[in-house]
This record gives sequence, C-alpha cells and structure tokens, in this order.
Amino acid sequence: MHKIKRLNNKDINFPDPNLALREPNGLVAYMGNLDVETLLQAYKKGIFPWYEEKLQPILWWSPNPRAVIFPDSIRISRSLKKAIRNQPWEIRINTQFESVINYCKNLRENEKKGTWINSNIQNSFIDLHFSGFAHSLEVWLNNNLVGGLYGVVIGDVFCGESMFSLKSNASKIALVQLALLLKKYTKNGLIDCQIENEHLTSMGSENISRKDFLSHLENSDDKPNFWPNYWKFMTI
Repeated sequence: MHKIKRLNNKDINFPDPNLALREPNGLVAYMGNLDVETLLQAYKKGIFPWYEEKLQPILWWSPNPRAVIFPDSIRISRSLKKAIRNQPWEIRINTQFESVINYCKNLRENEKKGTWINSNIQNSFIDLHFSGFAHSLEVWLNNNLVGGLYGVVIGDVFCGESMFSLKSNASKIALVQLALLLKKYTKNGLIDCQIENEHLTSMGSENISRKDFLSHLENSDDKPNFWPNYWKFMTI
C-alpha cells in the first residue's frame, strides 16, 4: 500500500488520484491548504476535501467508484412531477450563495449528523464562488428561499457538494433543474455526486469507475463554463 502524500502548504502538488486505488474511499493526500488555486487544482484532478475540522487535518479524496448522474438518467417520480406542477416554484442562480451553503451546514448540524462543511470549508467555497467557480442553484417559493444546492463547475461537469430543503421536495427539484440545465447547455454534461447514498440513487445516480470519471473530467477541462447568468424554471 502506498504512503499517503503529505502536501506542502506553500507548493501544492496533488498526486495522481489513481494511486489511491487501495485506500478506503480513495484518500490521496492530507494537509495543504484551501486556497482557491488549490481547490481548483484538486477538482480538475477529481479530488475534493472532506474532513472534520476539530479532529483531522485537511483530507483529500478521489473515491472509486464515483457516483454520478447523467442528465438523461435523472429519475423523477410521479409524486415529484405532481409537486413540481402544483406550486409556483422559481429557480434563481447565484443570488444567495452564502445562504445556501449556510443552510446546508446548519441543517446537518441540527440533525446531529455532523457536517464536513466546517468554517474553513465554508469560507473557502465562498471565496471560490466570488472567483467565479462555485455556484448555487436556488429554489424559491413565494419569494422565499426554500431549497437548493451548490457545487464547483469544471468544464461541463458540475461537482455537487451539498443540498438542502426547507420545504418538501425542494432539494429534489433543485437536482432535477440542474440536470435539465446540463442537458440544455452542454453536450456531455455530468453531475458529480462523489459517493452514492440512498437519496441520490433514488434520483438516478449510478457508479462509474474512477478511470472513466477522470477521463470525462479531463475532456471537460478546456470547455467554456456552461453556467448561465439566468435560469427559467422548467416543468416536466
């Protein structure tokens, strides 16, 4: 088993994520920093930070397999279709990024599940947002923010980080709208879900190999950022 790389805080150089093949969940490195340039280098290599602030150093992961959602494979139940049609939902983009990440953090803390969105992660992703790489897709109802998600855009890949709901189905609606957005604005769009869970599987996520994910990511690197400045809600 290879030795996990300790990153130099001043000269970040991530290892080949394929070296994580034998590590549980794909741990590739530790330490380093959460600067915008560091985060972009990581995401372009299919690596993301995930750690507990009080107990661990910064940990960097590239799991194998990788959970993803192809836009054409988004799964919309009958009840969700009904919910989408029965309320005057509105989608806004990047109008309340800080609120979205704060809701994602606080809801998990309140549920006592713990959260990887610690204060350093939160501040770093806000910096990434103002640098133009992290984005929020927000679900509004009667002029109130009721759900949404945020993530990092690398080419035509949306690297999803977290989502939240203050009203039933709001996070599912956000995920559906993201899939529709990718389908409309990209040719080979992909939602990176990182690691599978029951909720994402119910929405159509599937596992692909790290090799296939990195290949998709590499082919997306030099493509224009598809993220629009405005998004009109689309019904199903």
